[in-house]
Amino acid sequence: MFEKATRPALTWASLDRAAHLREDRDALIALRADPRARALPFRKRDPLLVGEDLGTLGWRRLDDPLVAGAELIFLGLAQGAPRYAASLGEVEPPEGDFVEMRASLLGGAFGGDDAAIASSALALVNWHRTHGHCARCGEKTAMTQGGWRRDCPACEGVHFPRTDPVVIMLIERDGLCAIARNVNFPENLYSCIAGFVEPGECIEEAVARETREELGLSTGRIAYVSSQPWPFPMSLMMGCIAETTDTDFTLEEAEIADARWLSRADVKRLFDGGWDDMAPPRKAAIAGTLLHDWVDGKIGWT
Repeated sequence: MFEKATRPALTWASLDRAAHLREDRDALIALRADPRARALPFRKRDPLLVGEDLGTLGWRRLDDPLVAGAELIFLGLAQGAPRYAASLGEVEPPEGDFVEMRASLLGGAFGGDDAAIASSALALVNWHRTHGHCARCGEKTAMTQGGWRRDCPACEGVHFPRTDPVVIMLIERDGLCAIARNVNFPENLYSCIAGFVEPGECIEEAVARETREELGLSTGRIAYVSSQPWPFPMSLMMGCIAETTDTDFTLEEAEIADARWLSRADVKRLFDGGWDDMAPPRKAAIAGTLLHDWVDGKIGWT
């Protein structure tokens, strides 16, 4: 519906996922032997970043001592060359540093295609670190299909990486949008409201429910805008815009500390640093993308 909407960060990574190779055992063995193969090391959940500004992925050869012997997750192919994620414990890097990706991304030091690739890698690393045992019987599971499945040897259960659907929405009325501060946000940070999609809900139902629960607003028209993978730990943020005619907030105090109506000029001033008691979401997050697009007139009904 909103063809001019900006493509969110962390999307359309350049890697060919080469999903057809995941069940081909011989192909996976051959990929490991390719001298062009590289692995991105993760210390727990932090990727290795290198360069003067720590803004470049620190790919290592598979025979590099840092990653040799590590469990490798096949990410795909970069112009035919295999790429992996290597999940490590407490290690020290020979160069660069292991950086908390969310802070680096939102701080603006890290982005572009590297960030999109690291996003997929981090989601898989997170999943393997938290799903080492079978959800059916509790037995320890084994990585298969290049890291895209875990199998249980006891009950023969198979487990795949999961993505949690989340709606995040810009609420609009009469040329104003609602911006709110969650109780868990850093001081002064305001953003769009968001919430997990519950079982049995469609996107529009989740938008309407979360808007009603968190801000006490009814909704009219609801439209999907764009989506963004968010690997903290492993969500898919589905950006929407919703219309309301209500004017007064009734806040869900357990979640929302404050909410305000802002005009496009107000939001522009917010991004320009013109408010002492409010800070905007970063553009690397889809909330920032939605708000920037609304200010620029790329999305919105009014």
